[in-house]
Amino acid sequence: MTDTTENDSTRRRDSGIPRVGWGPITVFVLVALALAWAVAIPLWLGPVPPLVGQVIAVAMMFTPALAVLVVTLVMRAPRRGALRFLGMWPLKPVGRTVWFCVIGLFGPLVLTMVGIALSGMLGFVELDLQDLSGFTAQIEAAGADLAGVSPWAIVITQLATVPFVAVVPNAIAAFGEEIGWRGWLTAALRPRGVWPTLLITGVVWGLWHAPLILLGHNYGRTDVSGVLMMVVACVLLGVLFGWLRLRTGSVWPAVFAHGALNSVGQATLLFTAAGTEPDPALIAPMGVPMWIVLAVVIIVLMVTGQFRSDRLTGFVPQHPDAGSSVRSG
Repeated sequence: MTDTTENDSTRRRDSGIPRVGWGPITVFVLVALALAWAVAIPLWLGPVPPLVGQVIAVAMMFTPALAVLVVTLVMRAPRRGALRFLGMWPLKPVGRTVWFCVIGLFGPLVLTMVGIALSGMLGFVELDLQDLSGFTAQIEAAGADLAGVSPWAIVITQLATVPFVAVVPNAIAAFGEEIGWRGWLTAALRPRGVWPTLLITGVVWGLWHAPLILLGHNYGRTDVSGVLMMVVACVLLGVLFGWLRLRTGSVWPAVFAHGALNSVGQATLLFTAAGTEPDPALIAPMGVPMWIVLAVVIIVLMVTGQFRSDRLTGFVPQHPDAGSSVRSG
């Protein structure tokens, strides 16, 4: 009886989502992946200045947004109500959306700190929480004078700015990705079920990083193992980012969460002991310790029923064009 009621509820709710066929979904994925490789070509042709490399990486983050333009403007998927479909507007329910944006801003920082602590407990990295010797060595190597200044004061200040940096400038670049992954692709896949949506989106997101991962970014590995690690990380992170999207119907909490995640990318190095070089695959926020932390959080959300269909009432509000559909392929 319970299953039948939930299935009926799911069908009624999904009827408010313009259904997109596999044709536009396939085109979106292929265009996003192809554009990522196209933008990254200069990195493969030879060494580039660090600033140029950063510009290319940021430009690559907007390729999913370009893929969205292709499927929405050229393929008309969806035919109408694109802003609602993408989760950009309106912000309803407002209160829930605002609170989930706050979770998105602070959650990655908290989870990363737990991941750093776990990496130290497991012996993956040698931490120096007393003197912050590794961070001090980096600062001094850069020519800064720390006489009379506690390195902890600097570190705490940096961490305190994470939620602000997550908004400007990081969320601006993160929007380029999230409007594709949690905006268009999540909405397009949602009628196929919650978990297929979350898992497929995570896998595509992970594979999209391949042009950079195969050059040694994130994991220091230039073979398929690095790509597989990125896929695992993106699936786990994608479940949480997707949950933010599905619980609110808005893409903005995921945008801020992505911006916050990028803000703490080097956080582990703030706490490592001088003279140590931790394996990037074994540190937070993208390595094995973070996988464990993310998996635990996901299990807790599952046990508490956060992925039940009746908890996802904020996804794509009903609107007059709810019945429109785009079927191709």
